[in-house]
Amino acid sequence: MAEIRGGDKLEKALAELTVKINNAATLKVGFLSGAKYPDGTPVAMIAAIQDYGAPRAGIPPRPFFRNMVREKSPEWSEAMARLLKANDYDATKTLKLTGEAIKGQLQTAIRDFVGVPLKPATIKRKKFDKQLVDTGHMLNSVDYNVE
Repeated sequence: MAEIRGGDKLEKALAELTVKINNAATLKVGFLSGAKYPDGTPVAMIAAIQDYGAPRAGIPPRPFFRNMVREKSPEWSEAMARLLKANDYDATKTLKLTGEAIKGQLQTAIRDFVGVPLKPATIKRKKFDKQLVDTGHMLNSVDYNVE
């Protein structure tokens, strides 16, 4: 009969790995609760209006956020698995790196979005025709948090 040795070392290694993986639980990416325009309007509210539209206000949907999630989210779990391994299974570090990557993807989605053209009056006011970018405040408000 074969004898198994080293169970104590394996148990210790698994316990250490469990602590590393469990030291962070949540990653939030997008327009966090503290992000506001100078007048106090939450950036998340404006982003949601842009993403889903506001028919009564004449704002068509510009689904930059939903499109980014649909296109990029299939890559996230595999990327996180690679990051966990590369970072010795440090969940906090992995989630921070993942948050930074998704933040960049969302900012790129805002910059690259092309949809329903702006109204002539909006173009005249802004002096350019780029959708989703006026002052750059929404773009610069994209952030992430690990809790």
